Amino acid sequence: MKKIYIVLIAAVFLSSCAKNLEEYNIDDKKATVVPAATLFSAAQKSFTDVLTSPSVNTNVFRFYVQYWTATEYLDEPRYNLTSRTLPQAFWSALYKDVLMDLKESKRVLAEDKFVSEEVRQNQNAQIEIMEVLAWSTLVNTFGNVPYTQALDISNVQPKYDDAKTIYSDLLVRLDAALEQLNPAFDGFGSADLIYGQKATPIDNWQKFGNSLKLRLGLILADENPSVAKTAVESAAPNVFASASDNAAFAYTSVPPNNNPIATAANPDLTSRTDYIGAKPFIDKLNSLEDPRRPGFFTTIGGNYVGGYYGFSNSYANYSTMTNRISALDFEALLMDYPETEFALAEAASRGFVVPGTATSHYNNAITASIVYWGGTTDQANTYLARPDVAFPTASSNYKESIGVQKWIALYNRGYDSWVEWKRLGFPVLTPPSAATAPPGQSAPSGLTIPLRIIYPINEQTLNGANRAEAASAIGGDATTTKIFWDLN
Repeated sequence: MKKIYIVLIAAVFLSSCAKNLEEYNIDDKKATVVPAATLFSAAQKSFTDVLTSPSVNTNVFRFYVQYWTATEYLDEPRYNLTSRTLPQAFWSALYKDVLMDLKESKRVLAEDKFVSEEVRQNQNAQIEIMEVLAWSTLVNTFGNVPYTQALDISNVQPKYDDAKTIYSDLLVRLDAALEQLNPAFDGFGSADLIYGQKATPIDNWQKFGNSLKLRLGLILADENPSVAKTAVESAAPNVFASASDNAAFAYTSVPPNNNPIATAANPDLTSRTDYIGAKPFIDKLNSLEDPRRPGFFTTIGGNYVGGYYGFSNSYANYSTMTNRISALDFEALLMDYPETEFALAEAASRGFVVPGTATSHYNNAITASIVYWGGTTDQANTYLARPDVAFPTASSNYKESIGVQKWIALYNRGYDSWVEWKRLGFPVLTPPSAATAPPGQSAPSGLTIPLRIIYPINEQTLNGANRAEAASAIGGDATTTKIFWDLN
């Protein structure tokens, strides 16, 4: 009788825990709803990873601006975009891993009944700024892309929107986001992996958003000077004021949250020896006696030696990245103070009304870059005194003076450097050719540095009609087709 009583008690207890059999199939260790903050963090990391990675399957832009070259595999520095699925990887990372997470974060946030309206406004604005950053990256890479019909799982064949129209909308969205930010209230807090550890994170987001607006305005400066002028002049008073404002992503020393460069180059994680400094970049640094060289590259026999760009090279014979750059916890920069100072120098040179002079902003940019890479202000002053560096004498063309120095300062930010190279037309870069070949090697004739990335191959199969229409609208799905703002 006692045993029967115990069994009955157990049955009653179990029935009180599970009202029906379906509840037994719920895995209480796996979340079915992801918080908005977690999705926001994931999107920040995914965006930073894809722009920082040196993987030839994802990001080849350090090759395109000739910071690095390969030792053995030559498809990437020779601009082959079909031997690997690079266009698909870059496209998918931004749409699936960044923008879709941000969209879902916004949806979950809207349904959250436990967050105050003021905090919700700040969080929405943070999401919007990240979305504008990601969408502008897609446009600057591909041209026309799915936008108004994108990210809808019920529409597997979204139309492609006009790139110029997207840009106009992004500026409107960015202005609205900046209006929403209120420093008196919190945002995503520690879930914000860029500014969450700052004392006044929403203040930092205001500067970040305005610095992004400054960037987007100048990208439009040749194509639409009036729109550019309005955007630049309204953003300029509120952009980054020092290196402490940098939009920096702090990687950790523990995989998988480590610096992606370490995965491809740090001896603790890999034995591969694929990347070395490229001769065009290192030769320029040497000619200027640039004080950033020890921060950028190792030496060979006490010298900085660049490998032949686009040709086979012996790893042991050439300079490669420093231990700092390949460290597991080396930070990534999405935007920094030198970039905004160069932007203000350019804006002043174009006649836009911004605080300060072109020369002062140019000097600030170079000094901050040298200090970031381990140099001193004395070294910066000596460097800026060189006639081939000083703003008034380096070139009669402000685009060349700024373009060359911005190229140097954006080292380790290959994607952003590629966009600036296309936009400014400087430095003058040449593809691999017979004229640049080392003894005993040759290169295919007619190579051209890509001005855009081709659409993913699977778009031809999965969204063929819309992809074909987009390709026709931009002038052809080719690497030589210019993005609408590229008038060089």
